[in-house]
Amino acid sequence: MSDTGFVRACLMGADLRLAPNEAAALAHDIAALEGQVSVAQVQARLNVMAVRACARVRAAQESGAQTPMQVTLHAQRQAYAAFFAVEEYDLTHSRFDGTQSDVLRRAVFVSGDAVTVLPYDPIRRRVLLVQQFRTGPMARGDQNPWQYEAIAGRIDAGETPEAAARREASEEAGLTLGALHFVAGYYPSPGILSEYLYSYVAICDLPDSANGTFGLAGEGEDIKAHVMDVGSFFAGITAGGQQGGNAPLILTALWLLQNQHRLV
Repeated sequence: MSDTGFVRACLMGADLRLAPNEAAALAHDIAALEGQVSVAQVQARLNVMAVRACARVRAAQESGAQTPMQVTLHAQRQAYAAFFAVEEYDLTHSRFDGTQSDVLRRAVFVSGDAVTVLPYDPIRRRVLLVQQFRTGPMARGDQNPWQYEAIAGRIDAGETPEAAARREASEEAGLTLGALHFVAGYYPSPGILSEYLYSYVAICDLPDSANGTFGLAGEGEDIKAHVMDVGSFFAGITAGGQQGGNAPLILTALWLLQNQHRLV
């Protein structure tokens, strides 16, 4: 673990429940910022940075054998940091012909890992989608940025993906999930994002009363839950539009289409 005065000052008074390897990853990330930002700036983002550190540990554990290809970092800068961050790297990497690349400058939009979960009622043959305002489509110029999605959210520090899926279902739709079925783990846009998603389908009771408006007021959430039959759901995905414009939802729909016969 990095053990500088800067790191100790940033962590002073923090109550983070991290495993030793997660704490070491967080200390490493803090040490990399020494000389770039203040102690107060780090402390303001400490929970977000802990989420990112846990994601790095999770990635190392899940990625398997290390590739013989190598990346060398020559410089690292934090260009922007708030709830998310943008980091710039000067780096060289192995090329497929055995040589090294020139020094390249690359930028990454940094966030922690996240989950998506689609509640599915196999008795009523229904799913539940959530709809909310999204700034990404707005920034692109989409005239209707209220997106239909699977329930989704960030994996908190010290939390498992499965626990995050259950927590988000409660917060975003007032649901208690049954069995979770893993769909896939993936990078939604690896050229620019560090985010990694874990997607699930969850067995759930979805009566008419599951429709409603939810979300955490403290996070400015205004989320509408929509219960629909699977036939209409699949038709909406195939037709495109609002339902068919969200990549995790499309991926999850394809998985459910192939596997619904074995879900009870």
